[in-house]
Amino acid sequence: MELRHLRYFLAVAEELNFTRAAERLGISQPPLTQQVKALEAELGVALFDRSAYRIELTDAGRIFAGEAARILGDARSAVQAARRAATGATGRVRVGFTESASFNSLVTATLRSFRSDYPAVEISLEEHPSTELIEALRAGRLDTAFVRPPLPVRRGLTLDLLEEEPLVAAVPTGHPLAGRSRVELGALAAETFILYPRAVRPGLADTVIAACEAAGFTPRVGQYAPQLSSTINLVAASLGISIVPDSMRCLQARAVTYLPLSGEPLHALLGIAYRTDEGSSVVHNFIDAARQSRAARGRFR
Repeated sequence: MELRHLRYFLAVAEELNFTRAAERLGISQPPLTQQVKALEAELGVALFDRSAYRIELTDAGRIFAGEAARILGDARSAVQAARRAATGATGRVRVGFTESASFNSLVTATLRSFRSDYPAVEISLEEHPSTELIEALRAGRLDTAFVRPPLPVRRGLTLDLLEEEPLVAAVPTGHPLAGRSRVELGALAAETFILYPRAVRPGLADTVIAACEAAGFTPRVGQYAPQLSSTINLVAASLGISIVPDSMRCLQARAVTYLPLSGEPLHALLGIAYRTDEGSSVVHNFIDAARQSRAARGRFR
């Protein structure tokens, strides 16, 4: 039994006339009559009562018509579901992000636009340091991740740069530098720094240390904090100063003053990483949403 047999039967069941049903199906009447008879023979029951001038459905025919309509409806739904999945309109995407990326407006814009364009797609989110995100991508536990380059992106992974975000100095509000509109990096040479371990955040840590050394000093680190939010909290407690992405300035706004850096611009890079051979349309749609968010504000801000 094929789906076309069910379509033929339903057309006759609805028209109760082989001629009209054949015209509706776009076939000639004799083959339609033969197909219906073959279906009845396969089922071993009469679906139509042909004893009267007008054909009627038998009790078996009425029951079969309901089931046939349901089967054809399910088949159409299956086709539509497969097509939606093939275009990435349904499914699931597992997205990783660093803590600092979660405060970045490009990341939130990407999530918002993707949710608007693909409401049926399930998004699962995980927060980890960039190094752990890269390993999760390689192991297949994540589909894509917002990370802070530079990172050792190994074979099999691709990294698209999305934004250069300015780095700013975070100082306690009562600090002598807090009254300035901006500060030179060299003016921080005597300060105690609160930084993040390089093993956890190599991109940001390397950028800050390299910039300080270029300014003529090696930062004196008084405390390492595992999270950037912890770094800000320690600055708020007057345990030192730090250099953080500009998007972090929403944290501890009363207790911490954020100062733009003078001189050579200092930036934290933001990128989206994914497997080079990724074949999921859902994942590619998410990556495209990130690229569109980048395009909306220029290549880099």
